[in-house]
Amino acid sequence: MDGGGQLADRFGVGAGHGVGTESRERAPGKRGRGQEPGSYRGSPGEYAQRRQLWVEEPAAHPRMPDPVRRAAVRAMLIVAVTLVQAMTAFFCALAESWLAFPMVLSSVASTVAATWGVLDVWVTRQVWSQRNGVVSAPSSTARQLRRERRRARRAARVAARASEDIRGRGATGRLSHP
Repeated sequence: MDGGGQLADRFGVGAGHGVGTESRERAPGKRGRGQEPGSYRGSPGEYAQRRQLWVEEPAAHPRMPDPVRRAAVRAMLIVAVTLVQAMTAFFCALAESWLAFPMVLSSVASTVAATWGVLDVWVTRQVWSQRNGVVSAPSSTARQLRRERRRARRAARVAARASEDIRGRGATGRLSHP
């Protein structure tokens, strides 16, 4: 058989990838290669129409901002190197090698650098969130509530000033000076 025919027989698909192919239902109880009990037993054309090869699903979390991503990758590399150095220092100490002392010193220095790298991720994330994190939309509920509260406070102040002005200028209640 040619290569296309072997693939078609192996995966149970006709040469036309489901277009114009006859139904290939098997007898009950008989399974082809790679089929589990209860698997799909329709024609390959129906299978191709019912199930897509790649289904795009939305991400559970939004993508990290680029500066935070860079800091995280940098921190991960530094932590990985630190762990390798610590492991090397440990094995050199077990083997009583002369390299143990320099490796311990470099591991301590790398631990300080790894701590700085992890803190850098945290600080970068906080800075990015403060600069770019809050996006206010005109239809935001919180923004609308703040506007309503401001309007109510302004109206209360204006009403207080108006009553103060009327009553404050002479006890007679006149609007003009005597």
